[in-house]
Amino acid sequence: MRPSSEIDDVKVLIVGSGAREHALAWSLSQSRDVSSILIAPGNGGARYLPLAHRVPIEVTDVTGMVACARQEAVDLVVVGPESALEAGLVDALAAEGFPVFGPNRLAARLETSKVFAKDFMRRHGIPTAAYQQHIDFELALSYCERLRHNVALKADGLAAGKGVILPRTEAETFGALERLRGSGLWQVDQPLVIEERLNGWETSVFALADGRDYRIFAHAQDYKRAYDGDEGPNTGGMGAVSPSPLTGAELAVVEEQVVAPTFAGLARDGMSYVGILFFGLMMTRRGPMLLEYNARFGDPETQVILPRLRGGIAEAVRACAAGRLQEVEFDWDPRPAVGVVMASGGYPKQYGIGHRIKGLDAEGNVDSFVFLAGAEETPDGDVVTEGGRVLTAVGLGPDLASARVAAYGRVKTLGFESAEYRSDIGLEAARR
Repeated sequence: MRPSSEIDDVKVLIVGSGAREHALAWSLSQSRDVSSILIAPGNGGARYLPLAHRVPIEVTDVTGMVACARQEAVDLVVVGPESALEAGLVDALAAEGFPVFGPNRLAARLETSKVFAKDFMRRHGIPTAAYQQHIDFELALSYCERLRHNVALKADGLAAGKGVILPRTEAETFGALERLRGSGLWQVDQPLVIEERLNGWETSVFALADGRDYRIFAHAQDYKRAYDGDEGPNTGGMGAVSPSPLTGAELAVVEEQVVAPTFAGLARDGMSYVGILFFGLMMTRRGPMLLEYNARFGDPETQVILPRLRGGIAEAVRACAAGRLQEVEFDWDPRPAVGVVMASGGYPKQYGIGHRIKGLDAEGNVDSFVFLAGAEETPDGDVVTEGGRVLTAVGLGPDLASARVAAYGRVKTLGFESAEYRSDIGLEAARR
């Protein structure tokens, strides 16, 4: 296998099936060095990428993924979803000598275990909310009462972006604890993290890492609630804007107090981190407070970050996998991006599938993009809905208002039965 830095006809394997992976494939295809992209398992969006081909392997099928990488002689693997990281895919690929963009299973515990992450933050002095972890219902309820029910309840393991509950009253707290106890997300060997709910406004900062060095990459702000005005249940994300309202001075404080201590802590704990690390932050009167880590690109943040990166992300991910991140320069389009998620009616609860998506083949504005998620191609050539979050429509513009016009203009050209989306994405890139 040739060193990745010497390859000019790169074959890439992307692991995942969402809009994040569609956006990664699109961005990778912007590089003249990338000759072929395999997406396992991918979605119906692959048909719109000439270099892309789908491989029918589930993301947690470690044996199948390694066999595919070997058979296809891929030069680089980019791991999208957290479930693949938790399954140990990176470890297995690295053991076979494949360059991989993504952290190993141990380092990925920053995301896959809330208990591990909070203990890591405490151990390394990273500012975060006060918390306790509990396996006992009564002790958990007692701690919530101490915090006057101003709490965030977090399941320890992976929960598809919906493992955080924010009750507002004593009755809601009790009900949420009951539901968690009955859901299987809270067990004797899987403690519940209960932390003080912070006040401020949220933002996400992303840093690339190559096992030795890190670089701040981008920042964005996503919209988790299902309905306008931040009402309704938490979702995997209903839209995003990039950049977020962070000022340069605020970003410098985030790096000093959160990002740098995190990578120093990883080094002290003997963990090498390769890939991208997502810092979910609450900007408070006390300064930035870390809510969570994600050990991978966010979704829908990726869909608004990558269209702003001129030339695509291929060189950056190759440099991370090869341990030469400091050689890379990022060329950012200064224009903001707004992304609007179109979802199946009823999401994040029950929803139907199999509805034909209209408008995907229409000529779009050069400043708008569509990245598919829950969508599949049928034998007769249609693309139909296959999940809750169906697609993300993205717009760029000289200012946020113009980017909103471009994004929602693209939304209006698309359609499927019972489509739902928020109408206020980017309306107030909010310091809320």
